[in-house]
Amino acid sequence: MRDDILKLENQLCFPLYAAAKKIISKYTPFLDELNLTYTQYITMMVMWQYAEVTVSELGRLLYLDSGTLTPLLKKLEEKGFIRRERSDADERKVIVRITENGSKLKEAAVEVPLKMRKCLPLSGDDAKTLYELLYKILIGEEKYE
Repeated sequence: MRDDILKLENQLCFPLYAAAKKIISKYTPFLDELNLTYTQYITMMVMWQYAEVTVSELGRLLYLDSGTLTPLLKKLEEKGFIRRERSDADERKVIVRITENGSKLKEAAVEVPLKMRKCLPLSGDDAKTLYELLYKILIGEEKYE
């Protein structure tokens, strides 16, 4: 039937949305210990990897727009984990740099993925397959823009 297409159980978007919410809620107690929200945590993961990045590059890596990034970065700066500075070469660019306190936070954060593995009902192979499928959606989107 034509109306079946509108049933919630027939939508790919719904289990993705609901699963994302569920996973993020499982992160919350671990991230509370670090004084981070989930979006602050993924931002810090980029900072731990690169130490210095432009705001536009950060947005591209995290799939976040500037309207979301600006208050997020302001909070992380208030917590002393990053600092923002205008580029000397191009004042239009804002560079985000990790601070010493932000670098130190990495030591405690290493435990978060280890704890999360125990919270998900997925085998290593299932997790890898899901990861690959989700990135297929993310990367595929860029091909069609």
